[in-house]
Amino acid sequence: MTAKNDHPELLIQLEEGMARLTSSDEWLDYLVFQSRFHHYSFGNVLLIASQNREATHVAGFQAWRRLNRVVRKGQKAIWILAPMVGKKAPTGGGEEETVIRGFKYVPVFDIAQTEGPDLPTVCTKLSGEDPQDLYGRFLVVAASIGFRVEDHQFRDTTNGDCSASEHRIRVEVRNSPAQRVKTLAHELAHALLHHHFEDRALAELEAESTAYIVCRQVGLDTSAYSFGYLAVWARDGAEAIAGIKRSCDRIQKAAATILQHLQDEQEQAA
Repeated sequence: MTAKNDHPELLIQLEEGMARLTSSDEWLDYLVFQSRFHHYSFGNVLLIASQNREATHVAGFQAWRRLNRVVRKGQKAIWILAPMVGKKAPTGGGEEETVIRGFKYVPVFDIAQTEGPDLPTVCTKLSGEDPQDLYGRFLVVAASIGFRVEDHQFRDTTNGDCSASEHRIRVEVRNSPAQRVKTLAHELAHALLHHHFEDRALAELEAESTAYIVCRQVGLDTSAYSFGYLAVWARDGAEAIAGIKRSCDRIQKAAATILQHLQDEQEQAA
């Protein structure tokens, strides 16, 4: 294994993979699901976070029923503001105007408060083992950049997270060894690139692209997960591809740093 400063062929593979995905039946199915959710305002996002910081997808009681899921008995609603829409008589003729006359509180529930069939997704978690002990080698990389790694059981679908302030990475312990390797590579990229960031979607694009490059270089193909993850965060294939192109230097440098640490560790062990 050699550590290089650029991996253009792998970035091209990312672009091609997402382009295929965004024209697939799975992607269209996912977009149909997403279209059933409201686009919440900044104020409502703050309301949701203040009541349930673990929330990931919220919808009203009837909206969940249309998705073949039901709210479990005894669940506490999350309250958000919805506009009260009315009609205003036109002045000087013409059609009635639609106006917002105020706002009212309405209850919604997070997906974790519901039960039923799984919802459409384009991210397929990796299966398989870790015969090269890549996870153990990534642990050494984490320590070399001043981060500790902890096993964790998340309450939702989160696979891992990274806290720059605490120099801590957590990885979901119940996932397959291969998925845990990919997740740790992703969080290592966050540790290197994102001590401070303003654009969460761009940060996720950079981290997952870095993980894809690193994992492919060490023999683990993560395309089944990475292509979907990248497209979901961008919500649009063209936007994801453009984001990767804008960040290609940062992605390549982060991947090269991780791969160089792996190579150094391998040479010291030889």
